[in-house]
Amino acid sequence: MTTNSKREIAPGTRLGPYEVLSLIGAGGMREVYKAFDKRLNRAVAIKVLPAHFAQNPEMKERFERESKTSRWFLTLL
Repeated sequence: MTTNSKREIAPGTRLGPYEVLSLIGAGGMREVYKAFDKRLNRAVAIKVLPAHFAQNPEMKERFERESKTSRWFLTLL
């Protein structure tokens, strides 16, 4: 647990092909984790919507919209 009572995903947890390594940061409505993609053999960042926001359709839609925008931005870099 962090000092602000948010639940962290423990290092070593598998999320599909990704293995969580550490929490990079949390704020607003998301948590960002450093993970390792075993398929691509490289480090990646995973953005996670906390469970208490996932139940809210408006927050879920906003999260998905921001994720698409971030993905588009990263492909331009």
